[in-house]
Amino acid sequence: MSGLYLDDLTPGDSWTGTPFRIDEAEVIAFAQSYDAQPMHIDPAAAAAGRFGGIIASGWHVASLVMRDFITNNPFGDTPLLGIGIDELRWLRPVRPGDTLLARREIAAVRRSASKPVGTVTMRTSVTNQHDEPVLTMTTLMQFPARP
Repeated sequence: MSGLYLDDLTPGDSWTGTPFRIDEAEVIAFAQSYDAQPMHIDPAAAAAGRFGGIIASGWHVASLVMRDFITNNPFGDTPLLGIGIDELRWLRPVRPGDTLLARREIAAVRRSASKPVGTVTMRTSVTNQHDEPVLTMTTLMQFPARP
């Protein structure tokens, strides 16, 4: 697959990822390594807690959204450089068994005045199987422009 250039992108361009299911063993394994709080790793403590059961770490959900982005490869073989994430929001608990779907939209495209690169601002929203929002974020990427 060939890559896209900054010049190929327009605000409003959008696409949808591939639905992915949240697995309890993966939720616990991720949290044991990176976010070892009882609501993520201990079924008994989680059941007695405010969420009524195990929930995925928000960082785990964000990493799965990133994996979906890379797997779907919407920009082809274009080398991308992430510059930042703004307004990362975890809106609702994500539970084992949930199926999530990421939707992405180009919000802004800006070319550098002095270099053959620019920035792309992309908004991502993730919903569960009930079409309830569970995560939103805005990312900024450096993107090559046509020379």
